[in-house]
Amino acid sequence: MQLIDGNAIAASIIAELKSQVAALPGRKPCLALVRVGEDPASVSYVKKKEKTAAEIGIESRVILPPVTIAQAELEKLIDDLNADPTVDGILVQSPLPKPLDELAVFRRIAAHKDVDGFHTLNLGKIAQEDDTGFVACTPAGVMELLARSGTDLKGKHVVVLGRSLIVGKPVALLALQKKAGANGTVTVCHSGTADVAALTRQADVLIAAIGRAEFVKGDMVKPGAVVIDVGINRVADASKKTGYKLVGDVDFAAVSQVASKITPVPGGVGPMTVCMLMQNTLKARRLAAA
Repeated sequence: MQLIDGNAIAASIIAELKSQVAALPGRKPCLALVRVGEDPASVSYVKKKEKTAAEIGIESRVILPPVTIAQAELEKLIDDLNADPTVDGILVQSPLPKPLDELAVFRRIAAHKDVDGFHTLNLGKIAQEDDTGFVACTPAGVMELLARSGTDLKGKHVVVLGRSLIVGKPVALLALQKKAGANGTVTVCHSGTADVAALTRQADVLIAAIGRAEFVKGDMVKPGAVVIDVGINRVADASKKTGYKLVGDVDFAAVSQVASKITPVPGGVGPMTVCMLMQNTLKARRLAAA
């Protein structure tokens, strides 16, 4: 069994991006990070993005509106960032506190600055195989992990567990594309699927993004399959200082005995997501310059 090390792959991508940013003429790429409220996970994620941007040489501007900000005020802030020629990418950290309309805020971001890849236009460009769009960071990270671990999807049966706009739907579209490394035959399973295990057992490549802790058991995986675990779930663990441990959507102990390749949680898909955000920001800078 080969462990697909997301930390190591992310480190190599960061080194590549650092070199590319250093060679850019003119100003460096700029990423605006908007965080509303003090959700501990959001605070941690934004700090990680700041740190990675600084390592690569990307400017980050952290904007902290008050938690009481009204929808119209937040949308005006996004409009101002859209109009600012020195800002290449905009990310609004999820989740937004209630009663803010998160989807409306995401849609407010100009498509050419939507480095999170959630805009309707960018999702449509994936379907049309238009490379000028931005791919959502987690699906992009999944495809990089597969490519850099030597997994070609051509002719493979790819089963995606989950149909979210953030992971399931875009990663299914990416696996279907007529491109090197893709060309997979894709099945998407979800809460309305009958006999999920019968389908997961057919997968040459299984991508689990269902949001249920250790849902995928060893007997649900075909021997020799490649398993990508996108899930990050907190499970109570009294032995930890935090009182919990992080696990994926895959029962790692059992599935690692069956799979030929597998990503761990943590240390698999997670580190890739931030890397892909930085890659999208560099791409936005290049498109703006062009």
